Amino acid sequence: MPSDNGAAVASPEAGAVVHPTTALASSLSEISVVDARKAFGVTKALDGCSFSARCGEIHAIVGGNGSGKSTLAKVMSGVLPVDSGQVSILGHTPVTPREARAIGVATVYQEVLVADACSVVDNLFVGLDGLWTMALPAKTKISTAEALMKDLTGTYIDPEMMVGGLPLSIKQWITIGRALLCKPKVLILDESSAALDLDSTERLFAKMRELRDQGSAVIIVTHRIAELIRVSDRATVLRDGRDVGVLEKGEITEKNLLGLMTGKTDSMKATDQVAHRALSDDVVLRANNIRIWPDGEAVDFDLLRGEIVGVAGLDGQGQNEFVRALAGVQAAEEGWPLAMDDSGDLIEIKGLEEAERCRISYVSGDRKNEGIFPNLSIFENLLIPLYPTHLRLGRLAVIDWAVLTGIFDWGVERLAIKIGDKSNKITTLSGGNQQKVLIGRSFALRPNVLVLNDPARGIDVEAKSELNKHLREFASRGHSVVFMSSELEEFIGLCGRVIVFRHGSIFDVFDQDEIDPVRILEAMFGQSEGQSSPPGSGTVEEERIGSKVANLEEEKEKLVAKVQIGRIKIVDFDEARRQEQQQSKPDSGVGRIKIVYSDT
Repeated sequence: MPSDNGAAVASPEAGAVVHPTTALASSLSEISVVDARKAFGVTKALDGCSFSARCGEIHAIVGGNGSGKSTLAKVMSGVLPVDSGQVSILGHTPVTPREARAIGVATVYQEVLVADACSVVDNLFVGLDGLWTMALPAKTKISTAEALMKDLTGTYIDPEMMVGGLPLSIKQWITIGRALLCKPKVLILDESSAALDLDSTERLFAKMRELRDQGSAVIIVTHRIAELIRVSDRATVLRDGRDVGVLEKGEITEKNLLGLMTGKTDSMKATDQVAHRALSDDVVLRANNIRIWPDGEAVDFDLLRGEIVGVAGLDGQGQNEFVRALAGVQAAEEGWPLAMDDSGDLIEIKGLEEAERCRISYVSGDRKNEGIFPNLSIFENLLIPLYPTHLRLGRLAVIDWAVLTGIFDWGVERLAIKIGDKSNKITTLSGGNQQKVLIGRSFALRPNVLVLNDPARGIDVEAKSELNKHLREFASRGHSVVFMSSELEEFIGLCGRVIVFRHGSIFDVFDQDEIDPVRILEAMFGQSEGQSSPPGSGTVEEERIGSKVANLEEEKEKLVAKVQIGRIKIVDFDEARRQEQQQSKPDSGVGRIKIVYSDT
């Protein structure tokens, strides 16, 4: 205990001498959680977890699905009270989100929390106005929202536009912008890069470093190991609700992280696997001269029996609309995909009815809006599509619960889904385990074709490895997979072919040994040869030619080296070129990108 006269006090932990004024200053710049416990029924989300971070650092919280990461983030945000233990945020213990905000804590949660029926500016400033007062005049809000979204996204976003029609990545930026408007002393990001593509993630990293350098604490929860290795100053690893290790900057490696996450001391380095090849030349899904964008080029695509095809592209380049059209979730602008039904005929996929007839199953990465039924149980979420096909007693139509329970238990065990009671609502699960339930639902439907739209969003490294294993087994039985992902490394050793979208159509295709993250990245930014185009293909072909960098091979060698150490930054060159034009004569070339390297 400190004395009243300011005498030195011995620290019981290290035997050091600590002055009361020093200890007070330290507590006001630190985040501390000691022996926190939090249970949901029989599920122990936190089981004696401790955590500490300090201002002026980027601190990662890492762990497998269900390890307690998001629960810990919510405890520090005042959303969840602990059952026992101590929580100190900058010298305070917030017990509500309002209290947390008052002391300078801003949190971006795992789910993209926006009001679709409200405008961008309303979503950004939600909660800042009083009942009878406004935090800012309406015009100031609009101008602030416009400038903030331009700064975050690099493009103009109409602040008065309804959010419902915006892509998921822009909605994610809105939630991040909402947090930044508070000028936080502590920023907590729970899987906030999961909905962002590579270029957007780099922008987010720049903001995180900017806040750190200004003296704020940035706490990130992420499954993307390559990202946290690059951006984190320290990392705390959780396993089964407990903290199992803290790694300093130089110790944050994939081997160390995976070893702590799994409890295994041997190396968890992934083995080099040969990409899965198609089993035959039979076409099970075809897109013949369909148009994804009204002014885009036509798309031709064949999916073969037993083939796994990867789909990549920068955010908003048409790949999302393409995979949704293949699954019958939304219509293409022109034309219909064709798929093989059980009789062997190719029929047009005009909607979900035809997709079901051809046994096409779709998994979305946007589980909140397109996946889970939040008011239903875990059991119901996994098996509800099977109810009509598992009935007994004839016209009485009684659901065969015994058979369905067997299917449920098999799916939970196969995908290693961490659950409590199967009757609990699915919202009691972590985000990663919710995503596993959606994947299990698709497997339970016994499809011929799986269309996966960023399915690994929010699941941990070990779970991704297991998912890839199941997809290879699925394809080896003669089924086919369309696998869209924002993480390029997921294609390696899994996909036999990768198609890259740009400007609403297929820009380039990579087969077998050509599949390499560097080459795919170049294609995503228009820096590859692309597919051969017919004469007169217009501006798209001109951009492909004009975007070639003279010393591409030299740049590629540098890029490979930087990818290996995880320190690359991709920057749009158009803005930089416009700035150069103010100091020199205008450039007559077409829009290009430049690969810029950074050691930060």
